Amino acid sequence: MTAARIARELQELGLAPGALLIVHSSLSSLGYVPGGPQSVLQGLLTALGPAGTLVLPAHSSENSDPSQWSNPPVPEDWWPTIRAEMPAFDPARTPTRGMGAIPELFRTWPGVVRSDHPTCSFAAYGPLAEAITRDHALSYPLGEEGPLGRLYEHGAQVLLLGVGHESNTSLHLAEHRSGTLPSDPQASAVQTPTGRAWVSYEMLSGDEERFPALGAAYESAHAFRAGRIGAAEARLYPQRELVDFGARWLKSTAG
Repeated sequence: MTAARIARELQELGLAPGALLIVHSSLSSLGYVPGGPQSVLQGLLTALGPAGTLVLPAHSSENSDPSQWSNPPVPEDWWPTIRAEMPAFDPARTPTRGMGAIPELFRTWPGVVRSDHPTCSFAAYGPLAEAITRDHALSYPLGEEGPLGRLYEHGAQVLLLGVGHESNTSLHLAEHRSGTLPSDPQASAVQTPTGRAWVSYEMLSGDEERFPALGAAYESAHAFRAGRIGAAEARLYPQRELVDFGARWLKSTAG
């Protein structure tokens, strides 16, 4: 499963050069890839061409309030030390957490720009990278004033590569637009003009458990592109249509 084959099969799936694309991926789902995540990224960038822009989530959930950790939890008497000593988010240094090998390599890729959010950053490469990642709001980072909202504005596509809708971050934008969920306080270590600070902000209380059913409902009512990239199932969607449908579906199914 080489970079050239990945590029060719992405184009056969319907990905056009010059597209704006957000990708959620599983490296292991593709089968054996010589070069691993490097080859996958090269294949994606080749398929998009120089006029295309590639976006991947680069979330760093460890930089959050330890009182809310559950996987794993930590003793309460550790919380003050974690809050005092957690390194401030640094786009160049802070690793991703739970994103997989492809996003972790992508955040260090030459020319990649990463948005400045301590837990919900996105990384982007291409002509629209700055427009997608700049001015990432601290509160409600998966809403309108963040990269997901900018992707919507610019008519992005969503590629699920070996993963399901439970990994489809764009559906969090649908949650924001549905108005069906409460917000929760969060806190992280950030760098300010006067130095490191532990700051509080608001996050929507997201519910990814609903995403597979939402995705299935969308797929039953809309056309989309589906195929295989190597051994992986691949699905390509227009983000605007998916988010608009998701907001309506979430509102109609709210308890």
